[in-house]
Amino acid sequence: IPCIYTQNLSSPLTTSLDKGSKQPEAQEEEPHENANLPLVDGFADRGPKSVVSGSGQQVSNGFTTSTPQSPREALGTAVGAVGMPPTSGGDTGASAPFGGLRTLVVQQTSLDRPRETWSKKMDFLLSVIGYAVDLGNVWRFPYICYQNGGGAFLLPYLLMAVFGGVPLFYMELALGQFHRSGCISIWKHICPIFKGIGFAICIIALYIAFYYNTIMAWALYYLLSSFRPTLPWTTCTNSWNTVNCYRYLSSDQNVTWSNLSTSPAEEFYTRQVLQVHLSSGLHQLGSVSWQLALCLLFIFTIVYFSIWKGVKTSGKVVWVTATFPYLVLLILLIRGATLPGAWRGVVFYLKPDWQKLLSTTVWIDAAAQIFFSLGPGFGVLLAFASYNPFHNNCYKDALVTSSVNCLTSFLSGFVIFTVLGYMAEMRQQNVDVVAKDAGPSLLFIIYAEAIANMPAATFFAIIFFLMIIMLGLDSTFAGLEGVITAMLDEFPRLLAKRREWFVFGLVCVCYLGALSTLTYGGAFVVKLFEEYATGPAVITVVLLEVIAVSWFYGTSRFCNDIQVMLGFYPGCFWRVCWVAICPCFLLFIIISFLAFPPEVKLFNYTYPPWTTVLGYCIGVSSFICVPSYMVYYLLNAKGTFKQVQTPMFLTIPSFVSLLPSSHSLFPN
Repeated sequence: IPCIYTQNLSSPLTTSLDKGSKQPEAQEEEPHENANLPLVDGFADRGPKSVVSGSGQQVSNGFTTSTPQSPREALGTAVGAVGMPPTSGGDTGASAPFGGLRTLVVQQTSLDRPRETWSKKMDFLLSVIGYAVDLGNVWRFPYICYQNGGGAFLLPYLLMAVFGGVPLFYMELALGQFHRSGCISIWKHICPIFKGIGFAICIIALYIAFYYNTIMAWALYYLLSSFRPTLPWTTCTNSWNTVNCYRYLSSDQNVTWSNLSTSPAEEFYTRQVLQVHLSSGLHQLGSVSWQLALCLLFIFTIVYFSIWKGVKTSGKVVWVTATFPYLVLLILLIRGATLPGAWRGVVFYLKPDWQKLLSTTVWIDAAAQIFFSLGPGFGVLLAFASYNPFHNNCYKDALVTSSVNCLTSFLSGFVIFTVLGYMAEMRQQNVDVVAKDAGPSLLFIIYAEAIANMPAATFFAIIFFLMIIMLGLDSTFAGLEGVITAMLDEFPRLLAKRREWFVFGLVCVCYLGALSTLTYGGAFVVKLFEEYATGPAVITVVLLEVIAVSWFYGTSRFCNDIQVMLGFYPGCFWRVCWVAICPCFLLFIIISFLAFPPEVKLFNYTYPPWTTVLGYCIGVSSFICVPSYMVYYLLNAKGTFKQVQTPMFLTIPSFVSLLPSSHSLFPN
């Protein structure tokens, strides 16, 4: 709170603030090193837009500062301004005699610890790219692309990216960088009644950690099994194989393939790694596989020692985990392009079927794919951007990282389908018959079998599954860092000096929560979490986030914040996207999911109706934080219910202009 002093100054005056004193004093000595109190004649002009000038940077509180900093830090730094009544000639006090009446405005110095920042700009960019480029880019995009019209699918995909995905990506980076807070505490600066969104995001991140890292445990099992001259999923003479196992290639002339036949790669995945034949379904999961439990323990050990010290350590790890997958993708692309039949896979991947664009399913898949690929709403972008310098160009970062993500998905399609074309050539089948599997099965069965039949199979298997692990590690680093940053910012006095122990406890909770996915029926649990526990909940949370920022905090205020940081005002395209197009984009996905619920099936197991109810309950368990906190906030707010309720209706903007300039629901 500014302290205002009026004093007749007859000599040059400088001020200082003692860190330990509650009442600031004016002293005739050199300013304290932590007090930035420039003497300026006249108060700084307040206005809706901030202007960069040679003398300093105007921040959101209306005063000037001579050093680049965020408004959150500016409020905690001592800032002084000296005002003087204008003379009769209209000039300011600068032209009057020096001994005139001046007003001194001082703000209390903050004792908060300075916020950690990235060591280098590339640490941030690689972390964001590593988070956005995950396993879904390798298996989900190629499958969805050929299923929805091949090259024709790129049109709805790009439209959804331009008008939905990238604006949301940019919005979260800007919010995190300006307010320098995690996904929970940031709402006290935006709209406190929506603080439950932050808690919901943290719960969703935990659910993702429960099943996502299990996929990396499967990849680690494959990696360890690859260190042998003959890969174990190339033969049918192992202890886990059945009488229906056949090695079906064009070189095997005596093999007769039937509908009951299975490949050695499929049996290795289902009967040796997952052991799903020992479970009859979700109602009887079976025991925990000790091999997978050890693999997952190793994965979480790597995760812990990569993030326990903060972005200083994780920012160094991503130089390996974010760049190595691109090296492997390039090697596999070159190798796949030289295989016989590779052209068949590429044609099947890109051949456009324009009639598919008339189907609503294609547009739904395009919207869902770009949303989950870029990953807004998981609290990660807020956390990563909060460690940036205040004037970092997050606009350019958003365009670069989102473009890299989309191009990586497109490149992965060539890597996958050149190999699928090779498999079709070897089996003398159509590509669509070979590419019938989706999801992890595309990697662990089809691609693993293709690698096993290549020359130098051991080498390609090692680098491929190492790439899968690193793609997953980046996303895990990011997801848990979003939770850690949120909790440390919300409870700084309790957790700030105990980060290592908090991270250790969080990793232990994630490991214990993942035990159900390590059972013989764990693959069924992974599928349930993926379909119900995270998707609908996080889309709904992001919809509320966009509404809170654009309609309650106000698009004009948000754009002013961006201008303070970057020096330019966002264009009309971004403002219209944030206030209208993005909410419609998210609402479209939610309605489509409710109108056309997915038919969940894995291998030969069809999920019974009660599992659908269970899945929705898991999803609602995270989203329930939003209305629960609203009720809690209203019950604890000061004044009558009518007084608290009134701003809720006064701050909703007019939709005529699509450019709201509303105030916060509950002012800071």
